[in-house]
Amino acid sequence: MNNEARKFYITTPIYYVNDKPHLGHTYTTVAADVLARYHSMIGDKVFFSTGTDEHGAKIEEKAKENNENVEEFVNRIAADFQFAWDELEISYNFMGNFIRTSEQRHIKAVQKALQYLYDKGDIYSGTYEGWYCQGCEQYKTKGDLIEGDKCPDHGTKVEWINEETYMFRLSAYAGQLLEKIEKDELKIQPVEKKNEIISFYKNQGLRDISFSRKKVKWGIPLPFDESHTAYVWADAFLNYLTVLGWDGDQANKPEMWPPQIQLMSKDILRVHATIWPAMLLALGLPLPERLMVHGFFLVNGQKMSKSIGNVVAPADLINKYGADGSRYLLMSAIIFGHDGDVNWQRFDEKYNSDLANGLGNLLNRVISLIDKYMDGGIPKVASEDKTELKVKGVDDLDKTFLFDVANIWEKYHKAWSDIHPDEALRHIKELLSHCDKHINAVKLWEISGQDKQVAAKHLYCLAETLRQIGWMIIPFMPSSTSRVWQYLGLKPAEEIEQSLEDAKKWGGLKGGEKVNKGAPLFSRIN
Repeated sequence: MNNEARKFYITTPIYYVNDKPHLGHTYTTVAADVLARYHSMIGDKVFFSTGTDEHGAKIEEKAKENNENVEEFVNRIAADFQFAWDELEISYNFMGNFIRTSEQRHIKAVQKALQYLYDKGDIYSGTYEGWYCQGCEQYKTKGDLIEGDKCPDHGTKVEWINEETYMFRLSAYAGQLLEKIEKDELKIQPVEKKNEIISFYKNQGLRDISFSRKKVKWGIPLPFDESHTAYVWADAFLNYLTVLGWDGDQANKPEMWPPQIQLMSKDILRVHATIWPAMLLALGLPLPERLMVHGFFLVNGQKMSKSIGNVVAPADLINKYGADGSRYLLMSAIIFGHDGDVNWQRFDEKYNSDLANGLGNLLNRVISLIDKYMDGGIPKVASEDKTELKVKGVDDLDKTFLFDVANIWEKYHKAWSDIHPDEALRHIKELLSHCDKHINAVKLWEISGQDKQVAAKHLYCLAETLRQIGWMIIPFMPSSTSRVWQYLGLKPAEEIEQSLEDAKKWGGLKGGEKVNKGAPLFSRIN
């Protein structure tokens, strides 16, 4: 691995505050967080942004439905998002930022940017007509709609809008953007989503779009015509810059710009692959390196819906599985980038098999054996001892743990470079399974009672492997990492001070350190 400090800027979409956070928001945010934590772990300079999108007609309506003024409403829902992310140990609060589009720092920067585009001629006065879905806050083509002129995502009837507006010259950037997407200068993943966007460009093309609303008052007033407010997407997209402290001056590119990964669900890919990069080209700013699209969650085969009653909130997961358990389940539930179906029974089964019976049980077994047969201390063996751990009557046991762990680290890093955190978890499970099989194959409980010196080598290798597994799970389960190290007699604050490259060297555990017994790392769910 290259230890030179590289920058890694990752974004989630900012979430619309028409309702409280749900499983979809949670999945995106946890996915971004594990990627941010991994890159921090390998020594990159990381910035992780998330936040809330708080303007538009839909927000005004929701506030009225709740008998609240709009400022009180957006403050309450934004706080719900921040509380949920804090409960899930989302790291924006120590290596990033949470942006709200109602903040003055954002409003002033948006107005300055829009004034620049207006002065440049990329925003001009006109009229616009077309199908508009208020649920998406997006204009739709006839081909986008399902039977009954309904939005396919919301199932609600779109309205035909014809109004005075200020237009953005989106069409002027179509050819340039298509070329950049085809050449992966703006990389879109998975590849089928890239092909989908290319098809959209070639078959439908880009036309100029409305960039303001005259009848919507809850928004950012245009600096050149305060009778109009900024179209919600024109406002919201600029959060990716304002969260970095950008003041709206196109000449003042933030140090961390552009993003290495912009993470999103597939329903907002099109606007992120058209309007957003066109705005950046118009502003003379570099494009993001990669738009990464993850899938949707279905619950028992159905899309989440209040009317069905299958909406899963972050608190539902945390109350049952804890923060780390919830993070693990979300990241291991589906193949990253694909849709997946989940339900509570599957979550329970996976929690028990992977965490309670997997990592938790292995840690308990090893600590108990060390406590019983090694007087509660990490066995003293030469850290450079690479003797193959063979036992009479047992065939070659996959050489040494040293080689196995190094091999798993290679697979682990490859999974992250491919942006597949789910695969990284599968490689950790592979190592855990190897350890369990090793204990059973050599009947370690019998060896420990017969030959303490041989048992010491086995137990040291198992404990050292668990120390390194503690590092592997940092992006997924940061609190559990500390507990694993504490059980092994380590001080987490001291362990984490070393670089990953040093931590991966075999022999980090020192003989004689007392292990700690305690409550199960993960308790089984009945």
